[in-house]
Amino acid sequence: MIKTIMKRCAVLMLCMVMTVGLFGCNLSVNNGKRIVRIAIAQSETHPEYLGLVAFKEYVEERLGDKYEVQIFPNELLGSIQKTIELTQTGAIDFAVAGTANLETFADVYEVFSMPYLFDSVESYKAVMQDTDYMENVYESTDSSGFRVLTWYNAGTRNFYGKKAINTPADLSGMKIRVQQSPASVAMMQAFGAAASPMSFGEVYTAIQQGVIDGAENNELALTNNKHGEVAKYYTYNMHQIIPDMLVGNLKFIQGLDEDELKVFKEAALKSTEVELTEWDKCVEEAKNTAHNEMGVEFIYPDITLFKDKVKNMQQDMIQKNPSIVDIYNHIQEVNKRIGEEK
Repeated sequence: MIKTIMKRCAVLMLCMVMTVGLFGCNLSVNNGKRIVRIAIAQSETHPEYLGLVAFKEYVEERLGDKYEVQIFPNELLGSIQKTIELTQTGAIDFAVAGTANLETFADVYEVFSMPYLFDSVESYKAVMQDTDYMENVYESTDSSGFRVLTWYNAGTRNFYGKKAINTPADLSGMKIRVQQSPASVAMMQAFGAAASPMSFGEVYTAIQQGVIDGAENNELALTNNKHGEVAKYYTYNMHQIIPDMLVGNLKFIQGLDEDELKVFKEAALKSTEVELTEWDKCVEEAKNTAHNEMGVEFIYPDITLFKDKVKNMQQDMIQKNPSIVDIYNHIQEVNKRIGEEK
């Protein structure tokens, strides 16, 4: 109830600000400062939120006479897809979104929904930290009015639910929430489960009421979003490693002068640095809390059984979407190099 009231107040405030803008006033100025609004679905304890706090502090320390950064957590301004749309129009300036949410704007992002794309977390980080290469990917949404500034680690995605999942056969007949991505839906079908795309904020109630049998996400969903209260089994099948992205309104980004743009880009990189550090700490804390306080059982299955179920998906996706060929090949080269270094 309190969360609903907070959402309504935040949306009302945003609507009032937008209305002022329609009458020719600067809709984002307060005491002479340009207000920079960032939307995020996660809570104030989440590593991504902590990264955004670092972003805010970095910008305000250097440009505090011009800019004030405001962060809206917990889907206060709407679902992730809604906040992307708000960022497109310039109603807000930044939003944190998963790559699955970006697929409808630039199909190159579909590659991240590919199961078992990365051979290891080391390969994943090596690709994402190659800013020169990733900049080409980030610019792919320019025609939609926004651009990615940086990435955040969202860990490995694994299954969790009301019953134990030890092998793909256990998924048969289960209704599993997935991100709103065609590739994720196809993946669930290959595993033998029924895919149920829905907003992340609806998952707890959907599991609780039996609308779905489980979901797939990282460990923090168990504690930060309290899914461990309704789903007592978490299976490390590690089917995807999908980053989250900080997307910014293109007109805002291009409207910054050279020095300001430098500060915002540095702030974005700083936020990723903080988020990566906080992520590892929070995952360990989440596992301990989920197991010891929520009674969640962690299962470590034979991953090859799950890989075999989706082994044809990579080539199928490449054939259907030429936009992912270059980045797919790039990732395979990194997988090979990291594998040889181990």
